[in-house]
Parts: sequence; C-alpha cells; structure tokens
Amino acid sequence: MAERLSITSLGHEGDGVAERNDAKIFVPFTLPGETVEAEVMGERGRLVSLIEAGPDRVTPPCRHFGTCGGCSVQHLAPAAYGDWKRGLVETAFAQRGITADVEPLVPLAPHTRRRAVFTIERDGDRAMLGFNRRDSHDLLDIEECPLTVPVIESRLARLRTLAVTVLARSKRGKMIVTATDTGLDVAIEGGITPRRTDYESLGRNVAEGWLARLTIDGVEIATSRQPELRHGDTVLYPAAGGFLQAAAPSEQALADLVDASVGKAGPAVDLFSGIGTFTLRLARRFPVLAVENDASLLKALDRSMRFSKGIRTVTTRRRDLFLNPMAPPELKPFKAVVFDPPRAGAKAQCEMLAKSAVPRIVAVSCNPATLARDARILIDGGYRLTRVTPVDQFLWSSHVEVVAAFEKG
Repeated sequence: MAERLSITSLGHEGDGVAERNDAKIFVPFTLPGETVEAEVMGERGRLVSLIEAGPDRVTPPCRHFGTCGGCSVQHLAPAAYGDWKRGLVETAFAQRGITADVEPLVPLAPHTRRRAVFTIERDGDRAMLGFNRRDSHDLLDIEECPLTVPVIESRLARLRTLAVTVLARSKRGKMIVTATDTGLDVAIEGGITPRRTDYESLGRNVAEGWLARLTIDGVEIATSRQPELRHGDTVLYPAAGGFLQAAAPSEQALADLVDASVGKAGPAVDLFSGIGTFTLRLARRFPVLAVENDASLLKALDRSMRFSKGIRTVTTRRRDLFLNPMAPPELKPFKAVVFDPPRAGAKAQCEMLAKSAVPRIVAVSCNPATLARDARILIDGGYRLTRVTPVDQFLWSSHVEVVAAFEKG
C-alpha cells in the first residue's frame, strides 16, 4: 500500500529522503519540498505518484531518465544541483573533522562527455547498445544520450552495426568509445576476432573517417589515424580503453586548478600520472617525474612526450604506489607533488607525504570520502589545506571530482 511522504532532503546518491518514526526512507526521483505517494519496503521507497512538486523540479532532458540506470538527478534544477554536489564535499570533509571552505561547483554542460562505456549485446543479426536498466542487469537499448558529445550520439546506429561484427551471438560485452580529434577510438571487451569477410565492413568504417581505431580485448584490429587529444602544443595519445578524464571541459578545469595551485614550484612529481593529463601541462614550466603502474598508460605518455612541443624534461617511472609509495627521501628533490589516484584514494602514499617536506601538494580525486581521509593524514602531518574546489565531470550523477591544495606549515 502506498504511503504519503514528505521529502525533506536529498541523499548522497541523489534519492529524496523522507523521515518517518526517526527512520529515513530513500525515494528515487523525488526532491526536497515535495509530497509524494510511495510504496515503502524497509528504508527504500518506490515513487507511485507526485502529489506536490518541489520548487527545484525541472523537466528531465532525456527520454530514458528513470528507466536508464545511468543518471539519478536530471530532474533537479541547476542551482540546487550545484549546491547539492558542493554539499557532498563539505559533508565528506566534516566527517573527518576538517572545516573546509569549499568553493562553488565548477559546472558542466550537457553533450560534453567524450568518453562513454556502453554495454553491448548481440541478439541474432542485430545488437543492442546502451546501459543497464535501473536496479536491473537487463540492457536498455538507448536512442539518445544527452551526456555524450554529439559525435558519439550521432554514431549510435553505426556503433550497433559494429557490435554485430565483433560479438558472438547472444553474448554481452563492453564498448568503450572515446571521441578524439582524429575520430572515434573504440575498444571492445568480450568480443571475438573478426572473420576475414568482416574486415570489408570494418574497412568501410575506417575509410569513412569516423572510426580512428578499433581494438578488441587489447588487440588492435583496424586503425586509420592515431587517436589524438590536442591541447596547444601538447598532444595526448589515449591508451585503448584506458583511463581518461571523461569530459574535456572538466579536464581543463582540473588542469587549471592544478596549475594555479602548483604555481612556479618546480620540479614536480605527478603520481598516478596516467597518460600525462597534468604531467605535460606542468612540464611546460619545469621538469616533471611521472609515476604510474599501468604500462599501457606509460607507453601512451611516452608517445605524447615525443610529439609534444615546448615541454621540459619528463621522466617516467613504473611503480605500484599502493604497495610501494614514494618515501620522504625520494620526495626531497621536488617542490610540488600532484596525485590523482583511483577511487580508493592514496592512503599509503599520503602517509609518506605527511612525513615529507614537500612545500606544495595538490590532490585530485573522484571520491570526496577517500580524499577527506587522505587530507586528514596530510593535515595531521603538518600540512595546511588552502583550497578545495569541486568540479562536475559526471553530470546528473552523484559523482564529483575535487581538487584540494595543501602547503607545508
């Protein structure tokens, strides 16, 4: 039986929160200030009807919203959305006893995501391409995605045709699509080696110019042009299917914040450097040591170093910083440290940094909770938190990037 609920706040996953008998009930697709009817099971509620809409409700821009499991807050007005994401960062730091003056969210517009990870599934002579349905493992075959850059959205039909060629019947795989300056870079996981007759259709796609590179389970199948991401005199070469900042405007915002926080303090070390997103920008001013454990990302960075202009010496080092973090004596030559770890954060490395004398540290994180934990370690080691800026990169989701700057003493 449906119950009448008043939504009082927005949870950290984007669900509306109602309070009943000192317990919280989380109701997806609802907002603060709304009155709803919902079927309640434990602490979860399923929206049955919206009785009274709240002041921050807007029309979702995507026809798949509510069915697709990708977005959670397309119905939230931009100003309230920015306040909510900023609040996620403030709460994470407060839970670690850190009072942080968190700056306003750096916003992100629709149709700016250049990297999308689709699920693909072959059904006979056709393929479905999209994302899992909400609260399900069933695949939703999408017709649009206002997150992605137009060149990806406009090629959805072509990408489905490509999936038919590279998937076995009734099999499911993953398709990672990156829009580069030279065409789409498509990496398939869980595919099959194309037959000889398939290369004719693959060749047509390459010849038409929209497909720069196709790899299947790490094996390069077809390449028309090397995928490139240009920024002034520097160029990044993404590793097939490898880590990349998902939206170019967000990447630029992150890089600008890193540059401003590091300033002229060189030489620097870039930990968890990836393909060199921050390395090459810093290297325009001073020498940089780039440390990364993924060999494919270091290979891509090496190519970028050779084809970029106007950069100082960049040295690369392969190292697992979780198991073998850089110690204070190794950090002594550097005036600044930048680190951008996976969601798990950089606990072991921060414990070493806290014991070091590096004047400036800049942390980039996609997880406010682990960033706050790492910040607590640095602060307890004598560092002062000088700036915290959230950057939107995963639009209409509960994820937020953060850049935090620290100075010794």
